[in-house]
Order: sequence, then C-alpha cells, then structure tokens
Amino acid sequence: MARVFCVANQKGGVGKTTTAVNLAAGLAQAGQRVLLIDLDPQGNATMGSGIDKRALALSVYDVLLESASVAEARVRSEKGGYDLLGANRELAGAEVELVSLERRNQRLRGALQAVAADYDFVLIDCPPSLSLLTLNGLCSAHGVIVPMQCEYFALEGLSDLVNTIKQVHANLNRDLQVIGILRVMFDPRITLQTQVSEQLKGHFGDKVFDTVIPRNVRLAEAPSYGQPGVVFDPQSKGAAAFVAFAQELVRRIASM
Repeated sequence: MARVFCVANQKGGVGKTTTAVNLAAGLAQAGQRVLLIDLDPQGNATMGSGIDKRALALSVYDVLLESASVAEARVRSEKGGYDLLGANRELAGAEVELVSLERRNQRLRGALQAVAADYDFVLIDCPPSLSLLTLNGLCSAHGVIVPMQCEYFALEGLSDLVNTIKQVHANLNRDLQVIGILRVMFDPRITLQTQVSEQLKGHFGDKVFDTVIPRNVRLAEAPSYGQPGVVFDPQSKGAAAFVAFAQELVRRIASM
C-alpha cells in the first residue's frame, strides 16, 4: 500500500518543487515505485520531470473534477523513472469549480485509492498557499515533508504550517502528521543559517531529517533541461544529497 506524502510549505520559493521532483527520482533509483502529483497550476514539477504541460491530454484537473481516473491521466517520466500526474494552467480554474462540489476536500484522496496498490510512494507537490488544492493534498496524505530554508522568516512560516497541519489532522484527516523537516539551500558559511538549523533541531528534535540539501547550481539548472537534478548531474553535491535523503526517508518509514 502506498505511503502518501505532501511536500508543503506555505512560504514560496523554498524549494518545494525541487524537493518533490528530486525525491521522486531518488526513490525511483532506490527501487521504489513512485507517483508524483503536481498540484501547482504553474506546472513546474511537470516540466521538471521532462513532460510538456501544454501537451497533456489529461491532468490532475480532470482527476479532481472526476472526469478521468488517475490510471487514465498519469504519464511516465522516462527521465525520472516514476509516474507523473501532471498539471497545467487549467488547474487554476479548479479552485473555483471545486467550491460548489460535494467532497471538495476529498476528491484526490478518493481518486488515489484506486491506484494505491500500484506504488510504494505517492508524493504531492503542493502550491505555496493554503488553498483547496493544498487541502486536497493534505486530506490525501499520511504525512507532510516540509522543505525549509534556514532563515528567520522561514521559522515564522513553519509555525503557521504546523498549525494548519494540526487543524487538518483534528478536523479532516486523522492520519496526517509531520514526517520531517528538510533543510534545503543550506550554506554552512552563513552563520545565521547554522544558528537557525540548531534552533530547528533543538525544537523539533528527530523530526528534522539528518540529510541537508546544500545550495547547488546544478539543481537549479536541471529543470531547464527537463530533468531531475539527480539525473542531470548525478555527481553534483545536490544530487548526492537528494539520493541520501531518499534513502533516509525509506529507512524512516520502515521504522515507523
């Protein structure tokens, strides 16, 4: 049965999509069966997986409106080695269309039940806001992976996200929990980042993943070539860190 995880943070520009795409590819390299779901209308995870969002016949939009199943809408990311449920601009309209529908928070959860046996991991790349799309992701998930830069404002955003997760856990999804916090774009030469990293470990303890993703140019370049960073330049420090993170996540889930 698939373990479903949201990659979420209400703050924008913290590397959610980079984390989702490279974690999916890292897990695939570790022999796991992976489905990546792009829940962001910008479609960056779709493009970063080597799939042209403009050419999608079916997308997560169709799945949410129940005009297609996940099995019908998924495509294969040959470069990443995982399946993808892609997104494009159509998804922005789903926000408005879902408001008046029944089970508007549970649409994705219901759709995933039909393919749960096909995968070991389902990763959901959420948009940087608490919207109906994000809520669908959180209601579908067993846990949340929080990518976070070690900066002061990121700490404030983290407390908002933790409160949101608690509310969803209490009211909509009793399975939901914080799986772990992933420190991304980390530069150990910056004193503030080291201090915030220590604060995180002091406050959240073993909820902070051991793996740290360094600031890495090759990870930033990879999407323009339509490839996850772990495939684009496997020798780079960023790629090695994401492979290590995928392995750490597999171990953590096995011990839960």
